[in-house]
Amino acid sequence: METMKTVKKSFPVVGMSCAGCSARVDKTLNKQPGIISASVNLAAAMATVEYNPDECTPEQLKEAVRKIGFDLIIEEKKEVQKEAEEARKNHYKILKIKTLLAILLALPVSVIAMFFHDMPYASHIMAVLSAVVVFGLGNGFFVNAFKLLTKGGANMDTLVALSTGISFLFSLFNMFFPDYLLRHGITPHVYFEAASMIVAFILLGRTLEDRAKGNTAEAIKKLMGLQPKKVTVMRNGTEMETDIDMLMVGDTVVVKPGERIAVDGTVVFGSSYVDESMLSGEPVAVLKEKGSKVYAGTINQKGSFRFLAEKVGSETVLAQIIKMVQDAQGSKAPVQKLVDKVAGIFVPIIISIALLSFVLWVSLDSESGLTHGFLAAVTVLVVACPCALGLATPTAIMVGIGKGAEMGILIKDADSLEIARNVDTVVLDKTGTITEGKPVVTDWMWVNGTDDAKSILCGLEKHSEHPLAMAVVQSIGTEPAEITGFESITGQGVKGISDGKTYIAGNRRLISSCGIVIPSDMEEKASTLAAQGKTVIWFADNEKVLCLCAITDKMKESSAAAISRLKSMGIKVVMLTGDADAPARYMAGLSGVDDYKSEVTPQQKAEFIMTLRSQGSVVAMAGDGINDSAALAEADLSIAMGKGSDIAMDVAKVTIISSNLEKIADTISLSRHTVRTIRQNLFWAFIYNLIGVPVAAGVLYPINGFLLNPMIASAAMAMSSVSVVTNSLRLKKAEL
Repeated sequence: METMKTVKKSFPVVGMSCAGCSARVDKTLNKQPGIISASVNLAAAMATVEYNPDECTPEQLKEAVRKIGFDLIIEEKKEVQKEAEEARKNHYKILKIKTLLAILLALPVSVIAMFFHDMPYASHIMAVLSAVVVFGLGNGFFVNAFKLLTKGGANMDTLVALSTGISFLFSLFNMFFPDYLLRHGITPHVYFEAASMIVAFILLGRTLEDRAKGNTAEAIKKLMGLQPKKVTVMRNGTEMETDIDMLMVGDTVVVKPGERIAVDGTVVFGSSYVDESMLSGEPVAVLKEKGSKVYAGTINQKGSFRFLAEKVGSETVLAQIIKMVQDAQGSKAPVQKLVDKVAGIFVPIIISIALLSFVLWVSLDSESGLTHGFLAAVTVLVVACPCALGLATPTAIMVGIGKGAEMGILIKDADSLEIARNVDTVVLDKTGTITEGKPVVTDWMWVNGTDDAKSILCGLEKHSEHPLAMAVVQSIGTEPAEITGFESITGQGVKGISDGKTYIAGNRRLISSCGIVIPSDMEEKASTLAAQGKTVIWFADNEKVLCLCAITDKMKESSAAAISRLKSMGIKVVMLTGDADAPARYMAGLSGVDDYKSEVTPQQKAEFIMTLRSQGSVVAMAGDGINDSAALAEADLSIAMGKGSDIAMDVAKVTIISSNLEKIADTISLSRHTVRTIRQNLFWAFIYNLIGVPVAAGVLYPINGFLLNPMIASAAMAMSSVSVVTNSLRLKKAEL
């Protein structure tokens, strides 16, 4: 059966102003044929879409979104993306100017209404100033509301347009026809100050919100700014400067002191120390010399070198990190699905409550029901805020995932961030995770150390992918013999044929399973070496043991402190290794893990994690090799330690670039802080609306005569969104 090929892309969305908008775009995209999944992030103004290219195109998605009154930017050229960014900046500038003018014009209206309402032509002056604020500076609310109305939709702008429009028109009617209400025994009040101050406060809220939302995307902007625009290359033996876009794979790039490295590659000449902290979060500069890998976005220090460009454009590690962070920031936490459902019906419900409150006031209060009913309806429309609900989750996720990226922690999506909070057991692979992953042979014991035997062992181990095998090859240093019938026995060792004879190299279990008897002196030597924490590798033909060697792999400096920190957070730490029991026990004692399992195969690692999960544990697995992929896939939270294999990174929900174990604790701590912030945001957003709307409708009036002023309501509404975004931004300074 052929697997369906899907495409996953992110597109900027234009015209969204509240959670109702994002819920509408989300619903529309998910209805399109060929869509596997679509997720719209209000805070980032971005839609992340996975679709089948045979059934659906970006052009069709753009058309569908346009039909409901919004737009999708599908062009991927850098110029178009820059234009979109410029448009956002211009929008913010215009919004600031409109806000300032609205406040300057609305303030005198309020002053006249409160202190000078009896002066000649007071109402006329207020009407003129208010008209400029409501229909001039606030015209965007009316235009957007009308556009959505023609498409059968409603959003936050609808509520603002209704409340300010009704306030202004009702005031205008009372100003020109005061006798109509007087005949019914009602004093004809004007509410120009309410209409103008509502617009001023909401514009102020939008300005502060836009500024704060810009700060939530700061991490991605920093990452994007890491790549230089110009680069020096060698062409025909001479140095020349060229645009980064013109750089090709195979070009020789010249890096001078203090310059940023433009693309990924391998050093071919010279040496220097390079600061990789912007990618790995590690402050110590790394020595780069001939044969060393260098990465885009990192900073050269005092030396100078040349490197061969191997990955350019979207292929660089930096570009992949940016893509991963963008996708993660655009993803939705599970709780967001409930919020989206509420947001989708929020505006119609609020309009219904406003109408109901007006009808009830008019019906139940014969004296001042019309005035109070009008005020209550306007206040309900103004106080209700779907924006706070819509921003509660995505802003926290954007800041949390962005903070992680700055620390060298790449979190795949919002789900992974939420899972990390609940982790109670961390399973660590030994080699390359707890240890440095740079094994060195320390001891040899040969029965017959002929050159032929050494050459055969070298040939066998050269075929293996295991890091221990590479250590053996480097230690022997002879020309490898030709091996046929090579077989890798997972978790035990290797087998092969040379000159018609079978040879094996691996652990004690493999030797025993082949029925080979180990001499007592070698047995004794192996026990001594294992007690020192060394891994013993056996080499034999199909009759007898030919030699043993001992390999040591130093524990990382950060491992013991990191494991201690995880335990202090209430997390159980378990080490799994294919190594023999003695060296595994030694490393377990040295590192301080709670428990360990030795001589486990990759499949047994996966089964062990399944067992832990079946017992109710939430398990995080950290590893860096191909052997770990099955166990990583089985864990609740898979963590690939940096510079590991591509397979591990593909499976992993979290990638730690630096391979520093401390980052695992940082990931869990960051998750706990982020989820706590999301809950705080949602609590205040829901509580604000649950309390604000009934109070605005007048439920307190029969008890203590309190009616909420529409101006106060508009200020509260504006601040509710700003407070949610500001609370999310506090995550940036959170101590992990």
